[in-house]
Parts: sequence; structure tokens; C-alpha cells
Amino acid sequence: MPVLARWIEAAGIPTVTVTMMPAVAEERRAPRIVGVEFPFGHAFGMPHDAAMQRRVLEQALRVLAGAGSFGTRVDLDLEWPVPLREAYRAWQPKEPSPIVKKLLESRG
Repeated sequence: MPVLARWIEAAGIPTVTVTMMPAVAEERRAPRIVGVEFPFGHAFGMPHDAAMQRRVLEQALRVLAGAGSFGTRVDLDLEWPVPLREAYRAWQPKEPSPIVKKLLESRG
């Protein structure tokens, strides 16, 4: 995502990356970063939680409006309403994808 963000920025369009891995985005030189401690696949918050999603979006827009240069990083202090360990387990599919299944079989 940071590479794509830099490419879009080079075309004159400012970007903000909302990510669960802000350190990686920073290392890859994303122009503007909003970090969240949410499970993968839920960068803007819980499904159907419009208030949480709106808070993330509003912060991303504030970063976009107020950060004129590369290297801006803001980590949000929003708490996931379910213990993260439980949320990460729930995120995993019950059965491995065909690719993962093949990899596991080849190791085994």
C-alpha cells in the first residue's frame, strides 16, 4: 500500500494510509499514516459500527488536511471492543484456503 500511495502522491493526489501495521507503512515511506490496533481486515473498525468507522475516517481526513509533508504518523487510541486475541482467532477461517492447505501438505 505505501508504494501505491507514493505513486498516487507523485501524480499530485494526497493520500492517507489507514493500517494495522503503521511501523511497516512508515518503514516503506507511506506519506501519511493513521495507525489502528484492530484485527486485519478491519482497518476502519467493527462491522456495522458506524460510529467507530466514522471516528477513524474523521481522523484520517484531519491528517490529510493538516499534514503537508511526508512522514506524518498518527496512532489512534481506539480500543477494539473484543479482546484482540479472541478477535484474531475469529478472523481466521475455519478451514485453510487451498493455497495454505497445499503448503501445509507439502511440509508434512
